[in-house]
Amino acid sequence: MYYLEDDTCQVIEPRQDNSGIPQGTLIRRHRFPAPDGKYVKPEDLQLGVPLSIYGKAIQLTDCDDFTREYSLNHGGDQGPALGEEHDPFNATRESMKVKQALQPRTYEKLYREVMLGGGHVNSDMQQFLEHDRRVLRFFCVLEDLNTPQFERRPFTILFFLADDSVEIRENYPLNSGRDNFPIFFRRKKMLRGDVTVDGPQSQPRKKHEYIDANDFNVGEHITMGGFELYIYDADDFTRDYFRQNGQELPPAQEVKLPERAVPRAQTPPYSGFGSWDDSMASVTHLVPKPPRKDFNKLYHNDGKILRYTARFANPKPEDVDRLFVVNYHLADDAVSIHEPPQRNLGIVTGKFLEKAIHLNQVTGQIFKPEDLDVGGHIKVLNHEFEILDNDHYTKKVIDGEGHRPFELGSVLEKIRESMRQQFPLVRDIFRRFDADRDGVITFDEFRRALQKFGFLLQDHEILTMMQHFDKRGTGQVSYNDFCDTLLDEDYTQEMMKTKAELNESHPSYASRATVKKDERRETEAVRKAVREIGDVFYKNPRVSYKLIKEFQHMTHEHNVTVDQVHLGLQQLGHTFDVEDVRRCILFVMPDADLSAVPYVNLLKAIAASYHDVCRIR
Repeated sequence: MYYLEDDTCQVIEPRQDNSGIPQGTLIRRHRFPAPDGKYVKPEDLQLGVPLSIYGKAIQLTDCDDFTREYSLNHGGDQGPALGEEHDPFNATRESMKVKQALQPRTYEKLYREVMLGGGHVNSDMQQFLEHDRRVLRFFCVLEDLNTPQFERRPFTILFFLADDSVEIRENYPLNSGRDNFPIFFRRKKMLRGDVTVDGPQSQPRKKHEYIDANDFNVGEHITMGGFELYIYDADDFTRDYFRQNGQELPPAQEVKLPERAVPRAQTPPYSGFGSWDDSMASVTHLVPKPPRKDFNKLYHNDGKILRYTARFANPKPEDVDRLFVVNYHLADDAVSIHEPPQRNLGIVTGKFLEKAIHLNQVTGQIFKPEDLDVGGHIKVLNHEFEILDNDHYTKKVIDGEGHRPFELGSVLEKIRESMRQQFPLVRDIFRRFDADRDGVITFDEFRRALQKFGFLLQDHEILTMMQHFDKRGTGQVSYNDFCDTLLDEDYTQEMMKTKAELNESHPSYASRATVKKDERRETEAVRKAVREIGDVFYKNPRVSYKLIKEFQHMTHEHNVTVDQVHLGLQQLGHTFDVEDVRRCILFVMPDADLSAVPYVNLLKAIAASYHDVCRIR
């Protein structure tokens, strides 16, 4: 090679396999010295003329088309190419490229062999072509006696029909405490019976010594790798395969063990020192924590007191005429007892028992509303009382009517005035009540709005208020309807125009409000499911490939069911509810068949729709 850019040259010997000679760069690139004391020029390179370099004579036999064209353009001609020398070694290698050792296998030759009863049929290749990606799946359990507590470990046996290989995967239950290595036996052919170790001089195994598909059956034990497994079920494809081959598999067997009942330690009796909550904190926690108050209970039952008249159950002669009032506070389950004054009783009356959470010695637990029954007995601090009667308010609470009446018209005006005073803009008021930012106020959100202003209304009263705001009767309050009801109209010719009165009749409005509430709740559940499942694929790019691999172990088809998608995510350590998986699939693929979902398109759709569902709207 002669480089025209800097008049350098290079000699390379082409490499040849099995030549036994180091080949490659024979003379590195540089300017070659000429016999006249100068350097080699293009005119010095001529076919048939030897080139003497460092004591070596190189015979130039041929050149490429570019070199011939260059020589013609500069007044020279390279002439015809010289014949190359051939040695016996190269001649042998060249003949191997054109000669064939056997007669070529033509279609006619194969036809004649088959007609004569012979033919070279590759049975393994034929089995692979017929049963590729077809897998029999059996579900089994192993009764593990090596653990301190007896358990049944679930396994899945995969039998590949393409090459009669077996793979065993362990299904780890949640919180099992084992390392997550699901491959119990890696895919390969497995011998029947116990494990045997073969040495270098062992005879090769016959095909009938390996496990076949006919060795599996539901409801029977099978020994694999030295472990005795009990097969209790198979998937639908496996049952169809055996049915096509003239064998019907038995139905699935029940192998689940009953839940282990953990005996609960008996709660020690209340000692009477300190409050009940403080004492129970020392029982339920190793390091006692401050008791947490139920603020919802305090909020809804504030000021509600059940009052009962009582007397001593086994009174002394001087205590026969004494009467007591037992007060039960619904807000915090506290009990107090006082004795009203009586003329000529001879006993100092007043407060008999301080308000606190006391223990009912009859039941052994703290007081509940069910313990205070007319005609019943209670015992507190070794004093037993008989309940005689209760007041009118207590009777209404027991009957479910214990509710303070409200004038809905006054409530509406007070809410309007409170909203105007708290927020200068109606937009801010609506945003405060619209908790899920969906542009409408549902029944639950409207109830929380009323509770914010201190009104504990019944459901029918809330529906009356909500129907007054909902001008179109859709079952939910939109922003425009909210503004029309809350704001006053501009001054027109009708100067004394007033707001419409409340309509307390709502025969079908309750059902519409319930439907809209359920729709919004389902919408929020769908958005939450799509967000959580999408986060798994967005934050872990390798999850898609792992999930596809799990699906390939489950089925040979390109479609999966909702349960298989749920199981595949669970195998990868991502546990979701089956209903959430169904919601996600129907959101990204609305027209999908839940019994045959193309999993490749599903993963693409989840990745493409990740940014369409934002966290807060």
